[in-house]
Amino acid sequence: MTAEPRIMSLRERHARLDRQIDDAQSRTYKDTVTIQRLKFEKLRVKEELDRLVRQ
Repeated sequence: MTAEPRIMSLRERHARLDRQIDDAQSRTYKDTVTIQRLKFEKLRVKEELDRLVRQ
């Protein structure tokens, strides 16, 4: 079974999180807790993506 659909899904999620982080950081009031949570989630997605690509 190929991991390609999962990889594509993770890449899309990673890009979506990146846009959400950029949006949150561009606001006048920066919600640091939300930004930190988004960055943590983005890192988790990146690590899973890297693991799947190495297989």
